[in-house]
Amino acid sequence: MPQSIRYLSTHDGARLAWAAMGARAPLVKAANWLSHLEYDLESPLWRHWIRFFGEQFRFVRYDERGCGMTGGDPRGLNLTHWLADLEAVVEAARIDEPFVLLGISQGAAACLAYAVRYPERVSRLIIYGGYARGAYQRNDPEFAMKYHAIADIARTGWAEENPVFRQVFTSRFMPEASELQVRWFNELARITTTAEAAGALLDSRAMVNVTELLPQVRVPTLVLHARQDGVVPVDEGRLIAAGIADAEFVELESRNHVLLEDEPAWKRFCEEVLRFTGSTAVHPLGALSERERQIVAALAQGRSNAEIAAALFISEKTVRNSLTRIFEKLGVRSRTQAMALLGKAAGS
Repeated sequence: MPQSIRYLSTHDGARLAWAAMGARAPLVKAANWLSHLEYDLESPLWRHWIRFFGEQFRFVRYDERGCGMTGGDPRGLNLTHWLADLEAVVEAARIDEPFVLLGISQGAAACLAYAVRYPERVSRLIIYGGYARGAYQRNDPEFAMKYHAIADIARTGWAEENPVFRQVFTSRFMPEASELQVRWFNELARITTTAEAAGALLDSRAMVNVTELLPQVRVPTLVLHARQDGVVPVDEGRLIAAGIADAEFVELESRNHVLLEDEPAWKRFCEEVLRFTGSTAVHPLGALSERERQIVAALAQGRSNAEIAAALFISEKTVRNSLTRIFEKLGVRSRTQAMALLGKAAGS
């Protein structure tokens, strides 16, 4: 999906890279760590997120200071900077109607602050894997000690060619990732930020505490959190949901902080977002990976498993296993039902 990337200058002289894609109702995502506006389009970690939101909304996102195409010096950052940067991106995007605001992980703090300051601008607030209290604000000395050790590792080994240091982050963010996804995450970590910036950003996040804002949020709010998230404990998501009047809470069955495309929790996430925002139902192919889409395209041409395998240079067993997953995602049990569903979608 094509996107446009632009730069803006903040009041304190920073340059932020931001992007927009899609043509439906606006949704703005506050920046989260380890993003790169261009690289994310190719990444098996984030491309399904971008495709989903780009197909369903006018999707606006940006790289935070110290990361991705924004770069720069992230030392000394706090909520004031993060809120101001979110305000600047919304202004640059010229959004003149109430919009959906999305906060992932540390992006939750800026979104909560924005929703409190501008309730008339936010139609819906969605928090995924978020927290209102940083690692040093949770009255959990053991967790804080581990977090501090990870920040030290970032300062000393982030830029090393050997990915063993960055692997510490990968194993926490996505314990169920495949070998390919692990390699992508390690490379994303290397190219999107520096060792110094990584350490500074980790320290700044650990000091966040916006719990006093929770009772002030007056916009419809959906909080989603993976039950076994190893980066942000699910109790932090529950804390946000309990602190906001009438907030909905959805617990997803996953161990991953970044939901992967093939896990059922990702499909549930998409369904909940569409329900909450009142958006049109996602196209049946929207839940499929790129390889699964290729198999479906061949299926639509009436090819046999053997023909599909030969065309895609994979085994027939891989085709059979892939079709099983495809049928599960589409909610059907056979080729006939799958073709009927896809034919109906094509004609709608």
